[in-house]
Amino acid sequence: MSSAGELACTYAVLILHDDGIPVTAEKIATLVKAANVSVESYWPSLFAKLAEKRNVDDLVMNVGSGGGAAPVAVAAPAGGAAPAAAAPAAEEKKEEPKEESDDDMGFSLFD
Repeated sequence: MSSAGELACTYAVLILHDDGIPVTAEKIATLVKAANVSVESYWPSLFAKLAEKRNVDDLVMNVGSGGGAAPVAVAAPAGGAAPAAAAPAAEEKKEEPKEESDDDMGFSLFD
């Protein structure tokens, strides 16, 4: 289960990204401090590095695709499950069955 500090950093990243502000460790720490949440000193830098390397929009949109929960997907570097949680889901193209026409059967309704 995630701690209040991890959740605070997650929300800070989402707030910064939503406002179009570059995500940095200092800005995450400032938001967390303004929320009166105490976090370990390494959390803001971990989340800033994650936001730098991964597209936050992709993380938000793919929250449920890997079977992980939102905090797991955002806090992946801390848990060591980054390759599994952050790997983009491979989309397989399914071929739709082609509809057969009456011409292919050799007869029509009006013959």
